[in-house]
Amino acid sequence: MGYKILVTNDDGYEAKGILALLSALRELEDVTVVVVAPANEKSACGHSLTLTRPLRFVSVGDDFYKLEDGTPADCVYLSLSTLFESERPDLLVSGINRGSNMGEDITYSGTAAGAMEGVLHGVPSIAISQVMDFTNPDGDFSLAQKTIKKLVTKIREGSFPLPEREFLNVNIPPEKEEAEIKVTYAGYRHYANDAHLHRNPRGEEFYWLGLHPLNFSQRSGVEGLSDYEAIEAGYISITPIMLDMSAYKSMDSLKEWL
Repeated sequence: MGYKILVTNDDGYEAKGILALLSALRELEDVTVVVVAPANEKSACGHSLTLTRPLRFVSVGDDFYKLEDGTPADCVYLSLSTLFESERPDLLVSGINRGSNMGEDITYSGTAAGAMEGVLHGVPSIAISQVMDFTNPDGDFSLAQKTIKKLVTKIREGSFPLPEREFLNVNIPPEKEEAEIKVTYAGYRHYANDAHLHRNPRGEEFYWLGLHPLNFSQRSGVEGLSDYEAIEAGYISITPIMLDMSAYKSMDSLKEWL
């Protein structure tokens, strides 16, 4: 059967990024790609699973399914329980996301959550995102395509570079044809509340949650480049992300506090 790759995303099954990813992976020799993606956009849904209603695969092409009202984590969880019940895929790739997933935004990201769900089940996983210059709303995914082919080929020829329950989070700089890859840490994102009040014709109030500008700073005591610094300098950022969120350095101080 060759090398099997499961693909998902959080922008929906019709998104340009996932179609670009599928096209790139299918150029690799002896690769079988199975796509299971949300039927609708699920950006910023985090690592959520659907537990209050049933889910249904809908075939939209050869080895290509949408999951009605499913999240990226649903797509991976259900795929591994059904389509790959007898044999796990060799690799999972989530993306190509339209927009960045850097710093603490990783905790919001459905793209990252797809990769999280993969490594929870022992499948080596990559989340890949295209940082956008939104003056070009369609985006250019060609460098992301080159990068994912390079990473998949390197993994196939050797091994996945991370231990269990860690995944690769890749961010691609905008408007670049070529770029060097830099290993980075997740940056320190600055957040603010940004909600926009509107009223419908009946005078009822509702809010749109706004987008924050990408403002980051260095983490104290950490050497090297953050993902944001790498992108700002025109590099491809690749960050190893671990699912263990225990604050080990705070355990002793917590014991003293108790």
